[in-house]
Amino acid sequence: MSGHSKWHNIQGRKNAQDAKRGKIFQKISRNLYQAAKAGGVDPDGNPQLRLELEKARAANMPKDNVQRALDKASGVGGAKFEEVTYEGYGPGGTAVMVSTLTDNKNRTAAAVRSAFSHHGGSLGTNGSVSYMFDRKGYIVVLRDQTDDDEDSMLMAALDAGADDMKATADEYQIFTEPSSMTAVRDALQEAGYQLDNSEVRLFPQTTTEVPEDKVAQYTGLIDELSDNDDVQDVYEAAVLPEDVE
Repeated sequence: MSGHSKWHNIQGRKNAQDAKRGKIFQKISRNLYQAAKAGGVDPDGNPQLRLELEKARAANMPKDNVQRALDKASGVGGAKFEEVTYEGYGPGGTAVMVSTLTDNKNRTAAAVRSAFSHHGGSLGTNGSVSYMFDRKGYIVVLRDQTDDDEDSMLMAALDAGADDMKATADEYQIFTEPSSMTAVRDALQEAGYQLDNSEVRLFPQTTTEVPEDKVAQYTGLIDELSDNDDVQDVYEAAVLPEDVE
């Protein structure tokens, strides 16, 4: 039995690692698609695509996965992908936005609706929760990739055209107007900063604590949505009880 238990534990850890790796690849694929869609599939003329390709290499992402993301952006094979955003309420009335990239809206809509209904939530109409989120440019510089302290990094970000910066233990998070993100990103790169991330994403204006008796349902909803291949991002205006200070 101990041998079986040891194998089971190893297999469990491997499955968890594979799931984590899959989500990382999914995020990189989305970023590759968006970068190629916006600036073309030639990395020599597309700085954002170069950044995303570097991330793919660092994460040991298979070349086939990378090529599929680029093919989606360029329309190779005739498939047409659309970006569709869904709005809904999770357990306890928490606001959830789901960003998808799909070649079959009916399939994706059915899967998203099913996830909400499976876990005590409900899919809303357009505009039902989007007003609770702000769209911002988001750039990340890891602390171990720069010698700058917080004040120096803030001044560099503001000089590049950013609106604000938040410092955490591991990184500097730089915020911009969505229309300014590319210019700020380019200015920071030209100044010699190595960026860990740069994208336009949604941020909740306020967050609602998930009721303790709804936590399992809520995390199940987020996991099911995140595991869907069509889902690119899940934005939450919620916080779990253990995360509340």
